[in-house]
Amino acid sequence: MADGARMVARALVTLVFGGVALITIVTVASVLGPMLALDLYTPAVAAWWTVFTAIAVQGMPFLLLGTVVSAAIGAFVPERVFTRILPRNQALAVPVAGAAGAVLPGCECASVPVADSLMRRGVAPAAALAFLLSAPAINPVVLVATSIAFPNQPVMVLARLLASLGAAVVMGWLWVRFGREEWLPRRTKSRTPSDGGGRLHVFGTGLRHDFLHAGGFLVVGAAAAATFNIVLPRSVLDVFTDSAWLAVLLLAVLAVVLCVCSEADAFVAASLTGFSPTARLAFMVVGPMVDLKLIALQTGTFGRAFAWRFSAATWVVAVAASVLVGWWLL
Repeated sequence: MADGARMVARALVTLVFGGVALITIVTVASVLGPMLALDLYTPAVAAWWTVFTAIAVQGMPFLLLGTVVSAAIGAFVPERVFTRILPRNQALAVPVAGAAGAVLPGCECASVPVADSLMRRGVAPAAALAFLLSAPAINPVVLVATSIAFPNQPVMVLARLLASLGAAVVMGWLWVRFGREEWLPRRTKSRTPSDGGGRLHVFGTGLRHDFLHAGGFLVVGAAAAATFNIVLPRSVLDVFTDSAWLAVLLLAVLAVVLCVCSEADAFVAASLTGFSPTARLAFMVVGPMVDLKLIALQTGTFGRAFAWRFSAATWVVAVAASVLVGWWLL
C-alpha cells in the first residue's frame, strides 16, 4: 500500500512539474524572444508564439484530466462494469457510448487517453471511438458555451448536439462495418489488481506514462497548428464567403488547422458573422473531432495508420452531418 502511494505521489509530482515546466518554457520563450533574437523576432514570429502558447496552455489542463480519468479507469474500474453497461452487440453499443460522451466535461485532449483506456478494459473499438468523438463535442460545458455564444439562437445548440452525436455514431458504425484490427496497435488488456496497493501502483504508473507520452504530441500538434494559423492569409476568408458550399468547406478546414478548444470554439464561430449558420456549425462540429493536435495525439496513441484513415473519414462524415442538420434546422 505504501509503495503504491509513493508511486502515485511521484506521478503527481511529475505531472505538476511537467505541466508547469512546459507552460513556463513556452511563456518565457514568447516573452524573451525579442531579446534573444531581435533579427528573427518579426510580427509573424510573435504571432506564432502567441498561438502556440495559447494552444499548449489551453490544452494542458484537459490533457491532464484525460490522463487522470484514463489511469483511474485502468486501475479502479473492473472490466465487468463495461460489459454490463454496454450492449454486447457492437451496433447497439455505439450509440450508447456516443450518448455517454455527454457526461465527461473535457475537450479532445482528454478524450484520446480515455478512449485508449476503454479499449484496454475490453470495450469494443467502435464504441470507444464513438465516445472519443462525442465527449468533446456534446458535453454540458460545450453546450452551455454554445448557448452563451449564440444567446438568441437556441436552435444552434440543438443543431450542434444532433450533428456531433450523429457524426460520432456514424463513425462508430462505419468502424463496425469496415474497421480492421491491424489498423490499431496490439495492446494487452489491463486488469484491475485485487489489492489497494496494486491499484495505486497501476494508477501512478499509468498516470505518469500517459501524460508524458501524450504531452509531447500535444506540443507537436500545437506547433503545427500555429504554423498553419500564421501561413494562411486572412484575405482567403473573403474569397469564400459568397459561396455557401465553399464557405462550409473553408471553415471545416480552418477548424482542423486552428485547433480551437471545444469549450471555446463557439465564440470563434459566433464572431465569423460573414459566414452562413451552416458553415459556422461545420466549424463547431469538425473542430472537436478532427484538428492537428488531435491527429497528433491519435498518432501517438493508436498509430499513424489509424490516425490518418480515421481523421479523414471523420472529417467527411462531420461535414456531411453539419450540412444535413444545417439544412434541416438552420
